[in-house]
Amino acid sequence: MDPFSALTADDRRHLRRCVDLAAEALAAGDEPFGSVLVDADGVERFADRNRVAGGDHTRHPEFEIARWAAAHLTPEERGESTTYTSGEHCAMCAAAHAWVGLGRIVYASSTEQLLQWQGELGVPAGPVAPLRIPQVAAGIVVAGPDPELSAEVRALHAKAAGR
Repeated sequence: MDPFSALTADDRRHLRRCVDLAAEALAAGDEPFGSVLVDADGVERFADRNRVAGGDHTRHPEFEIARWAAAHLTPEERGESTTYTSGEHCAMCAAAHAWVGLGRIVYASSTEQLLQWQGELGVPAGPVAPLRIPQVAAGIVVAGPDPELSAEVRALHAKAAGR
């Protein structure tokens, strides 16, 4: 199966929530990232936004989802879930996702897009290699980016860079 699958209307609805959480993070003085975990029945089980402004740069919402899922879901429930996120997982979050055994990942904007935007905005590169999810966790099915929502995510990153 192709690791990059198409987006559905439900995917876009959950991604919309992620972009809203990313905007909430930006308004709180944080980096604009937001994520939700949805179970096999389409029910949102956990949601969070980036919280790295306090100095702990592991406080990514995708990493928090992995921690929450490990504590609250069975292995079967984790495998049947979908993580939605405003931006493709970084290497740290993709590894956590794989280690916990979470299912599909759907993102509004890709690592490739983020790197391009950071270059255009003069944002320095981070300390971790910008690997795509399949480079870190080859067995995870992913979908994204969404052209419309990724434009909104880019605007949030532009605002963040202008602070």
